[in-house]
Amino acid sequence: MLFKISMSNIRKSIKDYTVYFFTLIIGVAIFYVFNAIETQTAFLKMNEDQREMINILIKAIAGVSVFVAVVLGLLIVYASRFLMKRRNKEFALYMMLGMSKWKISLLLLCETVIIGVGSLFVGLLIGIGLSQVMSAVVANLFEADMNSYRFTVSASAILKTILYFSIMYVVVIIRSGFVISKCRLITLMQSGKRSEKITMKNPWVCVIVFILSAAVLGYAYYMVGWDYLRISGNKLVTAIIMGAVSTFFIFWSVAGMLLRVIMSMKGVYNKGLNSFTFRQISSKVNTTVASMTVICLMLFLTICTLSTAFVIRNSLNRQVQEFYPVDMYAEFGRTTSAETPEEAKNFTEKPLYTSLKDEYEKKGLDLYEEFGEYCDFHNYADPNFTFNTFLSEAKDELKKELPSVISTDDDYWLEIIKLSDYNKLMKLYGLKTLDINDNEYVLCASFGGMMGFYDEILKDKAEINVFGNTLVPHFNKTYKGFIRPAVQPINGGLFIVPDSAVDENAACDNIIVGNLKASDAKEKQKLEEKFREKWGNVMGNLEGEKGIGYSEYMSSRREEANSTVGLSAMVTFLGLYIGFIFLVSCGAILALKELSESSDSVPRYTMLRKIGAEEKEITKSLFIQSGIFFLLPLLLACLHAFVGMKFGMFAISMIVTGGMLKPILFTAAVVVLIYGGYFLLTFLGSKAITKEQK
Repeated sequence: MLFKISMSNIRKSIKDYTVYFFTLIIGVAIFYVFNAIETQTAFLKMNEDQREMINILIKAIAGVSVFVAVVLGLLIVYASRFLMKRRNKEFALYMMLGMSKWKISLLLLCETVIIGVGSLFVGLLIGIGLSQVMSAVVANLFEADMNSYRFTVSASAILKTILYFSIMYVVVIIRSGFVISKCRLITLMQSGKRSEKITMKNPWVCVIVFILSAAVLGYAYYMVGWDYLRISGNKLVTAIIMGAVSTFFIFWSVAGMLLRVIMSMKGVYNKGLNSFTFRQISSKVNTTVASMTVICLMLFLTICTLSTAFVIRNSLNRQVQEFYPVDMYAEFGRTTSAETPEEAKNFTEKPLYTSLKDEYEKKGLDLYEEFGEYCDFHNYADPNFTFNTFLSEAKDELKKELPSVISTDDDYWLEIIKLSDYNKLMKLYGLKTLDINDNEYVLCASFGGMMGFYDEILKDKAEINVFGNTLVPHFNKTYKGFIRPAVQPINGGLFIVPDSAVDENAACDNIIVGNLKASDAKEKQKLEEKFREKWGNVMGNLEGEKGIGYSEYMSSRREEANSTVGLSAMVTFLGLYIGFIFLVSCGAILALKELSESSDSVPRYTMLRKIGAEEKEITKSLFIQSGIFFLLPLLLACLHAFVGMKFGMFAISMIVTGGMLKPILFTAAVVVLIYGGYFLLTFLGSKAITKEQK
């Protein structure tokens, strides 16, 4: 009997359950898709490094899934409140007919189970289909072979999804039973007669609060978006708190001013149903200030998360080719603890007594055996040419502007390279060579945080003295480039000088870069492993002298690419996972609130029809109400995101160099699809609800 009544209730209230059911299906599908990655990628052909990255990604997703489950659980509980409120009169009728609260709770239990099973079934079906697409995405990111891939269903992901959502439904059932046990018949019967009271706030107070909030928000924007070079951890936290608090008071003041402003515009206020429409909007915004604030901040996080994730993903994939144009890179050099003039003199008087080639020959090995083409060169250092001497008067300003980079009075020697070595290297990289005069130098860097300050120094034609040679800049700005291959633009500055200006006794690092003697990936890996084995044999027994120690480093494009792909995949998937859930939550909360308001306002729409309002005018009023209700938090969130992304791009400037246009367009498409989908469902649902008593 209870099952029949439950099914009947669900059929009759299908339009009320649309948003709820839609949200559950999306939640289940997203949850399954991301938790099924382990099974979906098990059949992809990957190397050991890529498989390790996949394992790290899976662990990260498992951890984030707990957070996602909490968010979805709170969302489901919130949605159940709307459905309970819609059925107050129905519950009152059951009680009048003699049904006990216990049986009403059992009825709700039955309905929850039916909806839960249905949403799980449909959501899992959609998730299983989408997870096959996710496999192709993973294979594309990791450049994996899909020849042995086959259609799979992840039993572990299904069990995890059922477990998590079952816990959520149990919480909903317990809460619904508790609410029913506390209900009184008179309260249920009169629920439809209660409506939100429009609070007319003092307009001058609202104006003052709005101006102050906008000023505080503007200052927070300035700190984060334009003065980010000076921002510290404490200042960043302060700016975030200022932004969140001012967001709340902006919605609070707008809620108080909106109706007053529209009422002062007689031509607009008295046109059609505008007086009714804007009173409805004012009532909704007045009663949802806290919700609007939370949704605005969640949308802001969603936009920033999705945009940043795809900026990083696109940039890292491109930067492997741009900043690591060869197969291998190895560096062997001497470090110095020279703190006194005597130790500095010792550095230049004692030449680098060995080189990579010499050390290999001592072991009877050929340094160049695995390379098809290579460039073997040194960099240099003049103890009298330091960071402080180059910056001179600009150092104090730089310390203010870049406290994270120039935070102490520590000094260090600047890197120098001969023009001939630089040009040989550029030919190997396939990049542009340089031609400078004997009295000139070029300052080369790629790290954006330093290039701007170097430009300020170079525009004044700053002279340098290297090994007793006075040189002037060839360019009046920083030349963008690098000598060491890497996947990030991390060159903080090096000086390209004429060969005649260099003292060979001041050689620091012996660097070799090149391409291996193979075109096939597997053969390249074998040669790389052979080179690594020889490298370890040679470098394992080196010892330095007093005041002069030795360091070594080696990397390959293959390992850097694998590491980059792993980071790119993790950022992309976690960004999508969190972004989708936040968007679903924002859309569902606004939709349920709007549908709840429409349900309470049914008598008002009935009255409008009785006094002669046309159906198209009522539909237009509903569209405007839903549109403004969804648009207000989104507009402010976009403004927050614009400033937030300015700071975000600075914060990740050492990792990426990519543009924002494509990621922003993709994020906009996702927001329109999910958030816009909830708006459309809300408008259609409100339209159906307000026709109930037509």
